[in-house]
Amino acid sequence: MSDLRVENLQLNFGAVQALDGISFDVAEGEFFCLLGPSASGKTSTLRAISGLESLTAGSVHFAGGDVTEAPVQGRGMSMIFQTFALYPHLSVEANLAHPLRRDGVASSEVKKRVGEVAELLRVTHTLKRKPGTLSGGEQQRVAIGRAIVRRPKLLLLDEPLTNLDAKLRHDMRAEFKRLHRELGMTMLYATPDQLEALTMGERVGVIRDGKVVAIGPPRDLYQAPSDTYVAQMVGSPPINFLQTKASSDNQVTLPFLDQPLIAPGAKSGQPVTLGLRPHDIALASSGGAPLRFNAKIHLTEPLGDVTVIDVAAQEAQMKMVLREEVAAKYSVGDAIEIAFDPTDIHIFDQASGARLGAGAQS
Repeated sequence: MSDLRVENLQLNFGAVQALDGISFDVAEGEFFCLLGPSASGKTSTLRAISGLESLTAGSVHFAGGDVTEAPVQGRGMSMIFQTFALYPHLSVEANLAHPLRRDGVASSEVKKRVGEVAELLRVTHTLKRKPGTLSGGEQQRVAIGRAIVRRPKLLLLDEPLTNLDAKLRHDMRAEFKRLHRELGMTMLYATPDQLEALTMGERVGVIRDGKVVAIGPPRDLYQAPSDTYVAQMVGSPPINFLQTKASSDNQVTLPFLDQPLIAPGAKSGQPVTLGLRPHDIALASSGGAPLRFNAKIHLTEPLGDVTVIDVAAQEAQMKMVLREEVAAKYSVGDAIEIAFDPTDIHIFDQASGARLGAGAQS
């Protein structure tokens, strides 16, 4: 059942078009992520849904009703911003209580709800302190508490982890998932970070230039990206792109391979882009993958349990991922034999970026 449905959202700021026909739906109780780079329209989408921006065109339907023209306070939604936006002169307790007092909730009920939220978010020990004395993680929890204390049906989250360090971001990702499980609340989360989107979102909408260009479960977007933009946005390290031309219908060649690849959908002479995930490239010595070729290591990036290795095969530059204990055996300048399965290759039209057919074959 759809809890939130937005249709053809258009938003102009003078001559600038921030949203250009945004449409998607979010199921009741779903954790849905909007993934896109800076200035792609994520924040404008959330602000339009919440009523903080007046739409040029389009509609917002929530909880069975049309709320396009409804006042902000009457939509049953709360929003968490990139900046914590806490009142610095008020205690944590007063910050949490503020939305309820503004709504005229009885003092006894305010005290009860603030206590419940503080316990849920593990900030009871901070209630008498001012926000400036809290750590970044504690401030974020208080900001979350202030958003959920009114018991909204929909929680909108606008890049809420951007200002936290790496460990806190990791901890807060787990915190958001815990809250989602415990509260059963519909959540719409906007982020430029594909790790956040893929680890937290049950479905992800990829946004570009004010349009949602792909929607699906993270695994589907990773395994079958609709175009080169989606392929780049989803997956870390980013996908390797190799530019070539179809040598004949449904066939392409790569300079470092001694045999052509079958590329369904490619027409003779058509410029195509072949995409290959770093995790789909392996050492030939590990066996399994049928296509093998020689390459040279020119950069290593140790990341703890794994190492990203940049290799060159003739003119082609690619990244691959090895377990740290395996990568430790190799150094920059070493020649290695690597391999991949042609069915792992994604084929795209070079001009439009659109996906062509299924995976390649040898």
